[in-house]
Amino acid sequence: MTSENPSTNWTAIPQRYLKRELFPLLADLRLAIALLLAIAVFSITGTVIEQGRSLEFYQANYPEDPALFGFLTWKVLLTLGLDHVYRTWWFLALLILFGSSLITCTFQRQIPALRWFSRTWNFYTKPRQFEKFALSAELDHASIKQLSPLLEKRRYRVFRRDNTLYADRGIVGRIGPIIVHASMILILLGAIVGAMTGFFAQEMVPSGETFRIQNIFDAGPWARAQIPQDWSVRVNRFWIDYTPEGKIDQFYSDLSVLNDQDEEIQRKTIHVNEPLRHEGVTLYQADWGIAAVRIRLNESPILQLPMVEIGTDGGGRVWGTWIPTKPDLSEGVSVLAKDLQGILLLYDTEGKLLSTVRQGMSTEVNGVTLAIAEIVGSTGLQIKADPGIPIVYTGFGLLMISVLMSYISHSQIWALEEAGKFYIGGRTNRAQVAFEREMLEILDSLEPSTSDAGAVSDPKSLVPNP
Repeated sequence: MTSENPSTNWTAIPQRYLKRELFPLLADLRLAIALLLAIAVFSITGTVIEQGRSLEFYQANYPEDPALFGFLTWKVLLTLGLDHVYRTWWFLALLILFGSSLITCTFQRQIPALRWFSRTWNFYTKPRQFEKFALSAELDHASIKQLSPLLEKRRYRVFRRDNTLYADRGIVGRIGPIIVHASMILILLGAIVGAMTGFFAQEMVPSGETFRIQNIFDAGPWARAQIPQDWSVRVNRFWIDYTPEGKIDQFYSDLSVLNDQDEEIQRKTIHVNEPLRHEGVTLYQADWGIAAVRIRLNESPILQLPMVEIGTDGGGRVWGTWIPTKPDLSEGVSVLAKDLQGILLLYDTEGKLLSTVRQGMSTEVNGVTLAIAEIVGSTGLQIKADPGIPIVYTGFGLLMISVLMSYISHSQIWALEEAGKFYIGGRTNRAQVAFEREMLEILDSLEPSTSDAGAVSDPKSLVPNP
């Protein structure tokens, strides 16, 4: 009676499990399709549901009564992480699992198939080997010498050895599926890198102010290294271009990137769809506002008073402030502005319109000369850093190329001369009808003139073999 080594048994068990259970499951096309559909559904969810907003935003837009679709409330949304879908553990797990499926399929099926294909480059030396082809023929009057130029004319690579021939065309069609898998793995890797190391911030900065990126509301667990510590940004100027009808045409921000010594190292005027990029961080023009109004009362120095946005229940955006007209603050006027065109509306304490005044002009209120020096605008910037974007773009580029490669037909032709007979056969992985037509044209070119008897010994050439 013999006993096996226990250590050998424990080592063999996980190996057998990987080879017989886990790897075939991961390489299953049905699993890959299911994972891809799940990723697509949750990606759509992350697009429809606003990401990275405040708790108050979700409470206002996803109330408990009535719940959206009867179940989707702000509590459910935050519990499931639907406010930051692309950084949740379960979404990253889906990406990793799908990537593992692609890698397993590549090594379990694609690469072995390529190795099998390499073995088909062998020259066929026996007539019976041609019986396995769906497209084959046996001729009495033909030779490899005749066949070679016909194939070369059709851009085949021709290899000859003694009385045998092998030719192929479109070999990139065999490599294409492997590159498709590799490109998709790159895309997934880029998405994971971006989710783990990227960040998203917003800043509202008055014209003339300098700021560092601080208002970060969505960031990966390893994003700290991407947040700039050795440079800041100065808003040199913010302005808006208006159409003749008074509507906003475009808004601009003149930005300067400053180093630790406040020296300008980069400068650019940005607008919508034209951001500033610096050291992997991108600053987009996203919003605007009115930060303050600069005034003079009689002969006083210029005073700057902040303005805040006032809710209007959908009646447009309005900013306002209160300007005292007496030192004891017992009297004053309310000032409203709706844009940066320089027009201000002045109201008394009872809500009565006193006057309208433009930037650079003055008016009399409560016995005081009120001059409007400037309306100070503020620029709203969206700031993003995503180190995974170059990886994703590389993956998409390879994917487009590899998809085109996959549509190229790979055709193979073998030929043999033996005992006065000429055998020819071939196959292709796609465009079967076109390949059959090409084979018929080749056979027609190999056939002798009609005056020669017994040109083709098998009149059923190119009919699928039983």
